Amino acid sequence: MEKYDKKYLKMAEIWATNSYAVRSKVGALIVKDGMIISDGYNGTPHGFDNTCEYRAGCKFDTDDSWDFNYTKCAKTKTDETGCLQRDLHYCSEFKECPNEILITKPEVLHAEANAITKVAKSTNSSEGSTLYVTLSPCLECAKLIIQSGIKRVVYKDEYRIKDGIELLKKAGIEVEQINDLDEIC
Repeated sequence: MEKYDKKYLKMAEIWATNSYAVRSKVGALIVKDGMIISDGYNGTPHGFDNTCEYRAGCKFDTDDSWDFNYTKCAKTKTDETGCLQRDLHYCSEFKECPNEILITKPEVLHAEANAITKVAKSTNSSEGSTLYVTLSPCLECAKLIIQSGIKRVVYKDEYRIKDGIELLKKAGIEVEQINDLDEIC
């Protein structure tokens, strides 16, 4: 671990708060020679609606069935006698339904992709730099990282699919996970 790794990861966490995503907010920083040369967070391309997910229905609390009418949700509650009752309600926003299933829109760019494309539009070069990202890269972002010349990737949380990390290691890129940011040096 290098001297400022935790601090840059903490900054990437703060940058992630700019994302409009509901399911997962991810932030990324590209650092070269002790200077931040690019940043990014997951979101839609310029000119698109900032909504990152679409509604795919609701999961009932009492069984494994799904309601795919995009608005109606069944949840259980206990009535005054202690019996479980089904409460059908209609969801107008994501936050109103705890059982809402959200799917990321295909046009959403990952934080790493946003940071890499942003540096590509600048006069900076990411050759030999370090990428700090709050969630380990997926396979597609790993390809971009390799092609951009980034030599090191430091991430906080692990993505459920590990093929991006495996590809980075196969390409000789140094990969390190730091998930304890509570104690910053």
